[in-house]
Amino acid sequence: MSAKFIIGIDLGGTNLKIALLAKNLRIISKNVLNTRDFSGKKLVSVIVFAIEELIKSRGLKKEEILGVGIGVPGPTDHQKGIVHFLPNIPGWREVRLKNILEQRLKIKVQVDNDAKVMSLAEYNCGNARKYQNVLCVTLGTGVGGGIILGSRLYRGKDNAAGEIGHLPINDAGPRCNCGGVACLESYVGNRRIQERAIKSFKRNITLEELSLLASRGNRKALKIWQETASHLGVALSGMVTVLNLDAIVIGGGVAAAGDILFDKVKETIQKRAMSVQARRVKILKAKLGNNAGIVGAAILVKDEAGKN
Repeated sequence: MSAKFIIGIDLGGTNLKIALLAKNLRIISKNVLNTRDFSGKKLVSVIVFAIEELIKSRGLKKEEILGVGIGVPGPTDHQKGIVHFLPNIPGWREVRLKNILEQRLKIKVQVDNDAKVMSLAEYNCGNARKYQNVLCVTLGTGVGGGIILGSRLYRGKDNAAGEIGHLPINDAGPRCNCGGVACLESYVGNRRIQERAIKSFKRNITLEELSLLASRGNRKALKIWQETASHLGVALSGMVTVLNLDAIVIGGGVAAAGDILFDKVKETIQKRAMSVQARRVKILKAKLGNNAGIVGAAILVKDEAGKN
């Protein structure tokens, strides 16, 4: 029986997205599970359960699955399938996720950092397709990055390149979940933005409402988004200057703020990056939206199968 399907998983600090895809990367079905209350071994069991339930619900046999791809929000050794740690999910240290899942599922598994996975999706199927040198950024609970250089995903010596969320942007500042100080994520991660919004409005407020208020001209909301975009723009200016990028593609939940965020990011880069590099770079919104992670995870599986 030939394999016809791929399972793609996008694990975030809040949700687990799981999808069944055809080999041409078309999404057949998709489900979202809340993972906020799970950590460590319990979360691994949730992943296994979600995969087995998906296979069962579609009436499939494991022989029909080419493989499972999973993107995780932290430094990961793609070659060995080891998750070093997850800054926003407790209980993960040097987890051999590939081996654990393959033993429990009896299906081939590929594991990588979620932002690298997103960059593969945008480069193969999204708004990064036209460009050879691209930084893809995910803005959510955490902030991640994937770097395409010379049309190839740049992983770094330890498969840990691209962690823009943990780039320090000040000499001093808030302590980050990664153990660092004044990391970009500590300023533009969605929880930090929401904390500032609650403090400013003195009530509970969602990022969606914050964006809506800003679009209507609310000064408090506009100030929060402009500060967020300015911090992001400063970090991206450094990346533009160092890497001389063709494009930056920005996705994730925070990117849903739209022009309020993007216009200020572009303005900041033009002011802060070196002029030659700043003129070159295009700032683009991710095309694949919330599906980028699961599509990229499926590409991991296809690429590995192609090698073999």
